[in-house]
Amino acid sequence: MGRKTKVWTALGVAMLAGAAASEAAMLKPVPGTQLPLVLVDGEGGEGGEGGGGAPTTYAIGSTDANAFAYDASEQVKAYANLAFESYAAAKSAADGLSAAINAFLGKPSEESLAAARKAWVEARPPYLLTETFRFYDGPIEAIEGEINAWPMNEAYIDYVKDNPAAGIVNGKDAIAGPVLAAMNQKSDEADVTTGWHAIEFLLWGQDLSADGPGSRPYTDYMPGDGNNDRRRTYLKAVTEKLVGDIQSLEQAWAPNVDGNYRATFEKLEQREALGRIINGMAILAGFEFMSERLAVALDSGDQEDEHSCFSDTTKQDFVQDFEGIKRVWFNAKIGELVKARDEALAKNVSDLLLDAETKISKLADPWDKVLASPKDSPERKDAEAVVTSLQNLADGLKAVGSKLGVLVLIPTG
Repeated sequence: MGRKTKVWTALGVAMLAGAAASEAAMLKPVPGTQLPLVLVDGEGGEGGEGGGGAPTTYAIGSTDANAFAYDASEQVKAYANLAFESYAAAKSAADGLSAAINAFLGKPSEESLAAARKAWVEARPPYLLTETFRFYDGPIEAIEGEINAWPMNEAYIDYVKDNPAAGIVNGKDAIAGPVLAAMNQKSDEADVTTGWHAIEFLLWGQDLSADGPGSRPYTDYMPGDGNNDRRRTYLKAVTEKLVGDIQSLEQAWAPNVDGNYRATFEKLEQREALGRIINGMAILAGFEFMSERLAVALDSGDQEDEHSCFSDTTKQDFVQDFEGIKRVWFNAKIGELVKARDEALAKNVSDLLLDAETKISKLADPWDKVLASPKDSPERKDAEAVVTSLQNLADGLKAVGSKLGVLVLIPTG
């Protein structure tokens, strides 16, 4: 499966580093302000979706001591609370998925497979709401590629059309969580072995239909038949790993724990914390969502570029990812902080959020039908309108960064 390297890989970081100076030049400094020399720390994790790579400082320096005089302690605390509560909800939902998969493996049937698939669909939104906590040096960066990597080479895991002996399931290697993690994207970013989409493929199989999701039979999991026991072991192991990975993120953001990420985050200078908060929102809106998940797929027209292609639930991904951005703006009270400094800017960003939300709601479902539609179809025009709306939102969040004295860097390709 050919695919361009995604955000924050070597090319992405080189572009980010090169873009830093131009981004800084475009910011409108407060009188007396000196924009910083921006350096980028390393490559970061790739994971098929992005992560890692951050400037050495998010704070725009100033010779004016009062240039960015405000108190954001309430916002920093609210954001940390929101991150913890979101990961806790994601962990609870993953537990529900695990229980449904264990029930299915205990008694494979059409009904128990349908229940496991339903549990997967229901467990996704709580996790998707956490994706705005990415794109800086947070705890998600080290393991994001093991949680939500895509697109994936299905034949790396299991049989596919025209190759019934493909994949780890039909091989000889041991199957266990640590082994699968070590094999994840070992030679190619599409060689995904773990996470949401590995589980999705194991539950649905390839999506070979133009009108619906994959249709893997429950008999693939009847014990004792062919390589079914290896497939059963794989599904259980990869689900348990997902639950454990999300639990580690919950613990990283837990309150009152000495030495965890939240303890470090809450001790940051306020604009360093705000830099992480705003970049998470802006990069999700203006690059990962807008470009990688929407524009790339629209350009290729390839169902393999669809985020949740096996279950045909990609529109849910779009809706919930965007809801996560909104929750930071409103629930973490970033909008209130901006309003106190520039009421017109705060209103503009709130309006941009509403505009994008309205346009996302109009997207056709399932997403693969949009990808298969003619270039000038209403479905594609609606999707292109979302791309434009997300770009506008990202620009608004850049303006927020400038107003708060925070550097916002969004990759451009």
